[in-house]
Amino acid sequence: MSMNSGVKTHKRHISQGEKRGVGLYILEIVAILVFILFMMPFVLVVINSAKTAKEIIFSPVTLPANWGQIWTNVVTIFNNPSNDYFGAFIDSTIITVLALTVITLFSAMCAWSLVRNKTKWSSVIFMFFVAAMVIPFQVVMFPLVKWFKIMGDFIRIPMLGSYQGITFAYLGFGCSMTIFIFHGFIKGVPLELEEAATIDGCGQARTFFEIVVPLLQPTVVTVLILNGIWIWNDYLLPLLILGSAGKIQTIPLAVTAFAGSYLKQWDLILTSALLAMIPIIVLYLFAQKYIIKGMVEGAIK
Repeated sequence: MSMNSGVKTHKRHISQGEKRGVGLYILEIVAILVFILFMMPFVLVVINSAKTAKEIIFSPVTLPANWGQIWTNVVTIFNNPSNDYFGAFIDSTIITVLALTVITLFSAMCAWSLVRNKTKWSSVIFMFFVAAMVIPFQVVMFPLVKWFKIMGDFIRIPMLGSYQGITFAYLGFGCSMTIFIFHGFIKGVPLELEEAATIDGCGQARTFFEIVVPLLQPTVVTVLILNGIWIWNDYLLPLLILGSAGKIQTIPLAVTAFAGSYLKQWDLILTSALLAMIPIIVLYLFAQKYIIKGMVEGAIK
């Protein structure tokens, strides 16, 4: 009896192992299919960036006959007199840096204040920030332009078509998620560290910048990458705040300039889109481990 039961147990273990192996193979196949599905748009952009407009229309999914065409398209983009693509690149960089600095700094300070001041009002304010994450942008985009015009006239500082206006807008739309991430991490920071700094004579500002901020490094990197991808690729908010023909232009607005009413220059559109994707892809590849680490630590704490 013991021998038969041992054989049955062994067979059962083999059967379970085979099922687990089959399940892993299925998951791997699904993962490969999902990877191919999500990579196809990027692959199409790359191969069509090395073609002329005529080649794109007649053979959009074939490999280019001359990969050197991509450099010709790049030179054409930067030498285009009707579209300052290099200026748009500089404007996008300035807007992204300003917005990320403001969002990260103010959100970290706000989250720290909400965690350390444990009152009913701090909980209510935090819930308002969380609730703001689910409000669709389309609901507020037209009132946003109206109120920006009114606010600019009131404070005598232009809010439409300016760096300060677009930065302020990104602060409003980006702080909710950022505060939520910082809030979860700061709750796990030992209060004794801040109390020790206070005993040593540190004020609140010094305690925050010298004790709390260094501990937030993984979360800060996560916030910078997530918000950076969004701000760099955003089209609708710059279109509303800056306008399609303003002095300040972002890369997504510059890309649309190649799509005229009657003629769409697909070779220049796709090449300019590829140029816009390269910086953020490189940044993400170098910082992806910090994103996962920061999100996990913030969720656990």
